[in-house]
Amino acid sequence: MQEKESFLGKITLFSELTEEERKQVGDILHYRHYKKGEVIVSEGDEGTSLFLFQKGVVQVTSQITLKRTGDDKWMEAEKSIATYDEVKMPFFGEMSLLTGAPRSATVKAMTDVELYEVFQKDFYDLCERNHTIGYKLLKAIAQVLCGRIRSLNQNILKLTTALSIVVSKKR
Repeated sequence: MQEKESFLGKITLFSELTEEERKQVGDILHYRHYKKGEVIVSEGDEGTSLFLFQKGVVQVTSQITLKRTGDDKWMEAEKSIATYDEVKMPFFGEMSLLTGAPRSATVKAMTDVELYEVFQKDFYDLCERNHTIGYKLLKAIAQVLCGRIRSLNQNILKLTTALSIVVSKKR
């Protein structure tokens, strides 16, 4: 297991923190290990933490409702949204960390996974004790969320364009 401060220095979320600030963040990290196939978080569950990848691969899925082929019945299905690792997405759960909102997706270990968990109470206590750390981390999380919103907006535009093409061809 890497030293926590060294580990944090490799994650962009913590890149603006000094070594001493990373040490303070390291003090609130809780090591977690999940075996291949284990569910880390489930969609809809209470969420009050963020997870940082040390190593491993996870699959992110969400429930969707689909119309069954050949009849008017609807069914629930699980849709894979993404596969993440420490390079693609070094952390997840930031929405639940900030808001305490229920988990928006299910995250399952595709390999053995090592994570650090940051609990909301510990995070906000640290931000209160050290406003500089709080500012730097909230700014970094906001930048990540803005990037994700921008990407989602582009996806929505593509989907609505495709839908309008399909609908216009049926007329």
